[in-house]
Amino acid sequence: MALITLRKNLYRLSDFRMHRALAALKNQPLNHVHKVVKERLCPWLCSRQPEPFRVRFHHAHCKKFHSKNGNDLHPLGGPVFFQVSDCDRLEQNVKNEESQMFYKRLSNLTSSEEVLSFISTMETLPDTMAAGALQRICEVEKKDGDQGLPKEILENSIFQALCFQFEKDPSQLSNTSLVTALQALILLHVDPQSSLLLNLVAECQNRLKKGGMEVCNLCILGESLIRLHSSGCVTLELIINQLQGEKLETFTPEDIVALYRILQACTEKVDEHQTFLNKINNFSLSVVSNLSPKLISQMLTALVVLDQSQAFPLITKLGKYVVRHVPHFTNEELRRVLEAFIYFGHHDTFFTKALEHRVAATCLTLDPEVVCRVMEYCSRELILSKPILNAVAETFVCQTEKFSPSQISALMEPFGKLNYLPPNASALFRKLENVLFTHFNYFPPKTLLKLLHSCSLNECHPVNFMAKIFNPFFLQRLQGKKSHLDRLSRAQLTQLFLASVLECPFYEGPKLLSKYQVKSFLTPCFSLETPVDSQLYRYVKIGLTNLLGARLYFAPKVLTPYCYTIDVEIKLDEEGFVLPSTVNEDIHKRIALCIDDPKRFCSNSKHLLGKEAIKQRHLQLLGYQVVQIPYHEIGMLKSRRELVEYLQRKLFSQNTVH
Repeated sequence: MALITLRKNLYRLSDFRMHRALAALKNQPLNHVHKVVKERLCPWLCSRQPEPFRVRFHHAHCKKFHSKNGNDLHPLGGPVFFQVSDCDRLEQNVKNEESQMFYKRLSNLTSSEEVLSFISTMETLPDTMAAGALQRICEVEKKDGDQGLPKEILENSIFQALCFQFEKDPSQLSNTSLVTALQALILLHVDPQSSLLLNLVAECQNRLKKGGMEVCNLCILGESLIRLHSSGCVTLELIINQLQGEKLETFTPEDIVALYRILQACTEKVDEHQTFLNKINNFSLSVVSNLSPKLISQMLTALVVLDQSQAFPLITKLGKYVVRHVPHFTNEELRRVLEAFIYFGHHDTFFTKALEHRVAATCLTLDPEVVCRVMEYCSRELILSKPILNAVAETFVCQTEKFSPSQISALMEPFGKLNYLPPNASALFRKLENVLFTHFNYFPPKTLLKLLHSCSLNECHPVNFMAKIFNPFFLQRLQGKKSHLDRLSRAQLTQLFLASVLECPFYEGPKLLSKYQVKSFLTPCFSLETPVDSQLYRYVKIGLTNLLGARLYFAPKVLTPYCYTIDVEIKLDEEGFVLPSTVNEDIHKRIALCIDDPKRFCSNSKHLLGKEAIKQRHLQLLGYQVVQIPYHEIGMLKSRRELVEYLQRKLFSQNTVH
C-alpha cells in the first residue's frame, strides 16, 4: 500500500514567469480566452454550493495554483451521486455548459498523467472540478488493481498542489466535493494519518453533527469511513440515524446498496436496526431490476453478513436477476454471489444453466477460489452438473499448481459426494496422487481425511495412502490437543477401513485401531448415511404387511455389525421361506431394502449420492441381497394392489414366496 506524504511548501513561481504569464493572457482577446477554457471543460461532478470554492492557475505552463472564492462562474445545481467508475450518476443535473465540456474531456483521459496535464492548463478550477479530477485519477489507477499511486504521481507538483487545496480550507468545500475528494483519496491509499485526510474527516464529522447532508453524500461518507476504518460505529450510527429519517423513495439503487454496506459494518447492532432493515428489504424489491452486476453482488454479500434469511422474496428476486448477469460478473463478484446462494440455500435451474455456460467457457481463467465456490455450490445443493464437473476436472489436470491443499480438497470432494467420475477420471486421480505424494504433509489432517474419504465414495480408493492415515502418528495429529477424536472423523476413518477390507483385498498395511472406530455411520450431520424417510417407510410398510402376511416378518432400521443401518431387513431360510425378524438361526439369505427418498439422490435426478452408492456396494459385498425401492418408482403406483405386486416383483423375482 502506497502512502502519500504531502508537501505543504509548494514551489514558488518567479516574478518574471508570473508577469510573462499574465502578459500572455492580456495579449489574448477575452472571448478567445473564454473559448479556450470552454473547449477544456466537461461533466464529471457537480456541486450544490452557491459560491464555489475555486483553484486558480496563474498560467497554463505554471504548475502552481491557489484557492479563490469568487462569483465569476454560475453555481452548479443538482445533487451528486458519486460512486467510483459510475459517470452517469456524476453527470446528473449539470447545467453549466463549461462544466459539461470539462467533465466530458476529463472522462476521456486514460492516465493520471493526462489528468494532471489537463488540469494544469486550466486557469480556474472550481472545487467540484478539482474533486472530479481526483476521482478520475482514482478510476484510472484502479484499472490496474487495488494499488497505491506510483511515485511519479505522488511527486508531481500539480497533484500535490491539488491535494494541498483540499487540505488547506475544507470548510469552503461543498458537501459533494468534500465527500468525493475524501472517497477518492482513501481509495488511492492516502496515509490515514496525513493532515489532508484528518482535516477532511474532521470537516465531514462537523457537518454530520450539524445535519442537512444529502442522502447520496451520507452514503458516500459512510462507505469512505468504513474503508478508512475510522471512527468506529459511532459516526456510522449517526449516519444511519440521519438516513433513517429520509424517505427511501428518494434513494437511488446505488444509495440503497451503500446503505446495506453501512449497516453491514455495524453487525453487532443488527438487532437494533432490524425494523429499518425490514423496511429496506421490502423497498429493495423495487430496485433490483436496476442493479448492476457489482451492486447485486454487494447487496447479496450484505444480506449474508446481516443474516437476512427472512428476506426470502428479495433473495429470490435477486436470484432471478443474477441469471442475466452471470456472463458479466467479475471473478470476485461471481464468488460473492455463489457464497450468498450457498448461505441461503438458493438455487434454480436457470442459474445453474448460466453457470454451466460461464464455467465451461472460462474455467481455465477463473480464480481458484471461484472454482472452489462453484464446486461447493454444486455440492451443497446436490447439483450433478456434468458440464461444470468436467470443466473443473480439466482445469485441475491442466493447472494443478495454482490450487492450494485446501482448495484441492474443496475441488475434489464433490466428485465423491455426487458419485460422479468425469471422462478424464484416470488423469484427474493420477494428478491428485502425484500432488499427495509430493505435498502430503502440507495438507491439514482433517482436510486430507475428507479428501481421501471422498475418493473412496466413487471407488477410487487411496490405497497408497491408507497406511499413512491409519498410522498412530497421523491419528494423533488428526486428534490434535483434544482428548478424543470427533465422531465424524472416526466415522470417515471407519468407512475407509471397511473399504480397504471389502474392496482392496490386496491392501496389507496397518489396520485402524478399534478405539478410532464407530459402531454406526449415522452421524448428526448425516454425512455418511441418510436415515429413512418416515412417510415413505410407512407407505412401504403397508405393502410389506399385506405381502408377507404379518408385521413380524420384517424389521425396520436394523443396525448391522458393519456400521450400516438397513431401512428394512427380511430374512430367508435355505428353502426361501420368510423367517420372523426375531429369528437368528438357520438364516440363509438376508434382504436389505433401501427405501430411497429424494434426499438420497442428486437434485432433480435418479443418480444416487456417493454415500448411498458405497453403502449399497458394501452391503452387497457383505452378502446382503440389496433391493432398491426408489421414491420415483413408488410414486407411480396408484393403488395398494399395485404396491403389493411391485414389492413382490422386487423382493422375490428369483424366489418362491411361502
